[in-house]
Amino acid sequence: MKDSYDVAIVGGGVMGSAIAYFLAAEPAFDGSILVVEKDPTYARSSTALSVASIRQQFSVPENIRISQLGFRFFETAAAHLSVDGQAPDVGLKKSGYLFLASAKGLAVLERKHRTQKEHDADVVLSEPDQVKARFPWINVDGVAGASLGLYGEGWLDSFALLQAFKAKARSLGVAYIKDRVTGLERQGNRMSGVELEKGGRVACGAVVNAAGPAAADVAAMAGIELPVRPRKRFVFVFRCRTAIPDCPMVIDPSGLYFRPEGDGFLTGISPPPEEDPDCQGSEEDFEVDHGLFERRLWPILAGRVPAFEAIRQDRAWVGLYAYDTVDQNAVLGPHPQVANFIFANGFSGHGLQQAPGVGRAIGEVVAFGEYRTLDLTRLDFARFTAGRPVRELNII
Repeated sequence: MKDSYDVAIVGGGVMGSAIAYFLAAEPAFDGSILVVEKDPTYARSSTALSVASIRQQFSVPENIRISQLGFRFFETAAAHLSVDGQAPDVGLKKSGYLFLASAKGLAVLERKHRTQKEHDADVVLSEPDQVKARFPWINVDGVAGASLGLYGEGWLDSFALLQAFKAKARSLGVAYIKDRVTGLERQGNRMSGVELEKGGRVACGAVVNAAGPAAADVAAMAGIELPVRPRKRFVFVFRCRTAIPDCPMVIDPSGLYFRPEGDGFLTGISPPPEEDPDCQGSEEDFEVDHGLFERRLWPILAGRVPAFEAIRQDRAWVGLYAYDTVDQNAVLGPHPQVANFIFANGFSGHGLQQAPGVGRAIGEVVAFGEYRTLDLTRLDFARFTAGRPVRELNII
């Protein structure tokens, strides 16, 4: 490790590694890049514990465009991320999201659908009988309408994607170190270095905060208050004896989701606000509430898919969302007063699918001082102080 780098990226998960790759691959950038990752096993990283899905069905245009770029990248990842002739397989499964709406939620679903169509998302609205005809195994009681993604949605192997970004970035000269950032050096309106637990001080020309659930802690080291907090999300694996053919990612009106994974299914649900406390300072809490499955999820699953009345819950884990408490949207780009402190934070569960689009965008900000491929200016930090939140309605 050198004692000085042009760019220091705090966090080597899928977002930090995507930024490192896109920046290193940019011909106009010839600087040095350091990625600091405290746990290169990624055993408890949000990336490795993600449900690893991608969709275009968002309510905010920027999120739609980010995912459109991301899906195209995933389709061609083998070519982009090949190293020494070895092409990675990120395991992309092309299967849409099916959003089910109750009568109460139908107007919102239709409004979001119009936004999605305005931005060329390949989605279709369906009546309940059309949903039943397409997916005979589903119960459409209480469903007033649905939106199905026909292209540009699906799921993939999150760990394979992370390792592919990391391997490609390293092949392009990016330095990765196992260490913990314990402080940031700020001189007036400029960042000048990072303090490492083991490696001491490293000078840098810019700092990129890609620290996931720990993003607020890193920002605080620079004297910046960032409204991003770690929130626990439970993921359960279950198996069903009855075949469920052509199953997409289903989003129930209750907020519960399920999708196929191998010979089983993944499922989960976001808790109501009163049961969703910050776990800031307790990021080591990965204990699963196993009772949640029988208490809340199983009744909804069985009601929506009759075959799910006879299922076996297999295993479960906890992943952490880096949750933007203001508008549940990413915080991107340079700080308005500290221009060389750059945010890539607050994805609220969408980080893995947004990694290619945001990685490219932040790489452009570092290399050129501006967005060139995607204009993500509305998602800047300044929106918080200016009182112009950009609220994403489709949070799962």
